[in-house]
Amino acid sequence: MRGIGFARSVRIAAAGAAVAAALSLLSTPQAGAAPLCPGAGRAPVLVGRVPGAAIEGAAVDGAGRLYLTDLRSNRVLRIDRPGAPAVPFATLPGPIGGGLAFAPDGGLLVGYGDARVFVGDVARPAGIVKIDVGTGAVRPFASGLSAANGLAVTRDGTVYATNDLASLVGRVLPNGVVQPDWAVLPSANGAALSGDDRYLYVSRTFANPGVSRIPLANPAAPESLVDFGGADTFVAPDGLVLDAAGRPIVPTDVSGEILRVDGPNRYCALAGGLPGSSVLTFGNGGAGFSAGRLFRAGFDGDIYEI
Repeated sequence: MRGIGFARSVRIAAAGAAVAAALSLLSTPQAGAAPLCPGAGRAPVLVGRVPGAAIEGAAVDGAGRLYLTDLRSNRVLRIDRPGAPAVPFATLPGPIGGGLAFAPDGGLLVGYGDARVFVGDVARPAGIVKIDVGTGAVRPFASGLSAANGLAVTRDGTVYATNDLASLVGRVLPNGVVQPDWAVLPSANGAALSGDDRYLYVSRTFANPGVSRIPLANPAAPESLVDFGGADTFVAPDGLVLDAAGRPIVPTDVSGEILRVDGPNRYCALAGGLPGSSVLTFGNGGAGFSAGRLFRAGFDGDIYEI
């Protein structure tokens, strides 16, 4: 238990360091300041708050309910609508919750066991559970992964899992076979699939910060879309999504910007002033956190509509 507690402390300390760095950068407006995207500039709106939480993963179900993983506990939380309180929804079987994604059958996939991400490529301590959003029942789904910081699922149910502090990207096939070393990309973090399931898009948080896409048919040939350099080297891109046009939208832990990638090494800001931004998710359904809206969650426990 002591080892688990230490690992959780390391994870939370890293999140806290990102927030602290962000706050220091805010005193220097030029640092990490991307130009505004055309039509952007509306102030983000606070729509939820989880006091004391450090949010790692987020996803919205078809009823517009927002699910979150908290680095400070083994729990999955749920917020039924903007402004409603967060309630405990499920407890994970291992320490430190990771990414969230929905399976084709509507089950909620949740990564856990990121306690040893630094040695995840060797120890492979992480796993994924599947939660019935109707009953809250939790059952095992996969194990033996390097980590599951980011999760993405294809239409046929193939699952991809990343590790932001090591190098292996894992794959879980629909028949349950786990391939922990499907691809190698140092510090791959947030994960999202293109609409045609041809590419896995990932943010690179700590090693060579930027955004890449990995061809599912050729995982040995990842393609870099953005390499953050200069003042943007330390923005720490995190849990990304793709918009309806297939453009990556990336939150940044340190600079506090929400960046949209418009082309090779071309990006702009949809919003700023949100240090500690860890993950983005689009809404779903016709109520609550509804379709057509973009939400940011962070290590500060706050949820904003962008």
